[in-house]
Amino acid sequence: MKTYTLLGLILIAVGIMAFAYQGITYTTREKVVDLGPMHMTAERTRTLPLTPIVGAIALVGGIVLLVTGSKKG
Repeated sequence: MKTYTLLGLILIAVGIMAFAYQGITYTTREKVVDLGPMHMTAERTRTLPLTPIVGAIALVGGIVLLVTGSKKG
């Protein structure tokens, strides 16, 4: 598979995901207390917001790469 085509498909998938989920949520563990043998951790949920503009740019960029890759081959 050509590089432009593969990169275009990846960008289209990222653009669709950005429209569908509006952000990426992940969980981290942080040490809250560390006193000798006693350790306490807390799980914190964080969200990396993705605006619809990012999704649109990725989607359009992916389509352009697909068209460009098909014309070169």
